[in-house]
Amino acid sequence: MNKKLKELLLVSLVVFSLLWSVSCQGQKQETQAPTVQKTVVQIGQQEIQTLDEAIYKTREFNGRKREYLSIDFSTISHPAAVTDFQQVFHLPPVKQYRTGTCWCFATTSFLESELKRLGRGEIKLSEMYTVYWQYVEKARRFIREKGNSFLGEGSESNAVTAMMKQYGAVPESAYTGLLPGQTEHDHSKLFQEIKNYLDFCQKNEYWDEEKAISYVKLILNKYLGEPPATVEVNGQKMTPKEYLDNVLQLPLDDYVCFMSFKYVPFYTKGEYKAPDNWWHSQDYYNVPLDEFYQAIVNSLQKGYSLAFGGDVSEPGISGDEGLAVVPTFDILPALINQDSREFRFYNRTSTDDHAIHAVGLAQQEDHTWFLIKDSGGGAHRGPFKGYEMFRDDFVKLKMLTFMVHKDAVSDLLAKFETEAK
Repeated sequence: MNKKLKELLLVSLVVFSLLWSVSCQGQKQETQAPTVQKTVVQIGQQEIQTLDEAIYKTREFNGRKREYLSIDFSTISHPAAVTDFQQVFHLPPVKQYRTGTCWCFATTSFLESELKRLGRGEIKLSEMYTVYWQYVEKARRFIREKGNSFLGEGSESNAVTAMMKQYGAVPESAYTGLLPGQTEHDHSKLFQEIKNYLDFCQKNEYWDEEKAISYVKLILNKYLGEPPATVEVNGQKMTPKEYLDNVLQLPLDDYVCFMSFKYVPFYTKGEYKAPDNWWHSQDYYNVPLDEFYQAIVNSLQKGYSLAFGGDVSEPGISGDEGLAVVPTFDILPALINQDSREFRFYNRTSTDDHAIHAVGLAQQEDHTWFLIKDSGGGAHRGPFKGYEMFRDDFVKLKMLTFMVHKDAVSDLLAKFETEAK
């Protein structure tokens, strides 16, 4: 090969190598994720960097892929395990499956913890016994109000205590709400059949309460089974009311509910304005947000658990991750206050869509974390199997009500007595 040909080949190789390198770099740049712009915000003397990026994820739901907004939870520092929490006694998590009965599962779990705290032992109560009678009373109010009453599967914690006062309680072993061969709850057909019947009553102005309730009970018996008229404990038969009064001895009047809203004067009681408060209960103690939040922390530190009601339909909560935080692209932690919370409730970006049981407390760096026992499917899909970890900012912004024993908040209740004088 002559000298000129060798030089020509060498030049060609160099040019080819350069072109290949540029091409590869271009391809690499095209596939790289865009750099997230970090923003530093000055809050008083504090500089806060907005770290959370809004990202879209997909999840398969009922055989179909669904896109939803979330965050990268790998950047969140949190307790590593459920055992890292200072816990209040509670029974293991259970699933509500395909029902809108979180209100009953959460509050029943709360009352089971109370039974242990009060020295009554470890007793698993029937959620579905309470749910059965709640459906009956919802239908009754619908008929009495001639259709002008909210009809849905949801409810509130104080509905559980109200149903127990009226109908008593039974152990889980006495009434599961499952028919022979069933292992999972599913109320979709049950509720639709009740709704269709009550819609028929409204359309035809059929308001015979006795006959309507009898028909609703037939529907409930068809899907849940008939609730027991008696239960047997240690060889002794008793009614559900006798079981509540003589065995459980739960002081139902000692459980109080709190909220924090500006539409009711602070240190007075008022109505919690949410659809699931279908009987318009006005027994909610209203306090400023700082005291609302501190009462939650203090109660857990004293060994009392709480039943929460609040909003879990947010980008900052993930059942798959078992975590709940407020992303900085939503609101910075330092800006969470009475007004920002009120604004979200007013414009319905904070809704009362789930009830859960707060059973533990932990400290991680600059944040307080709450251990949540959750009957919803998402929590059981995640790494903590029926538990989630809620960060303090999420509790302040998104937990709208709580129920607790009055002794846990006696100092707060005293302010209501002072205000009334």
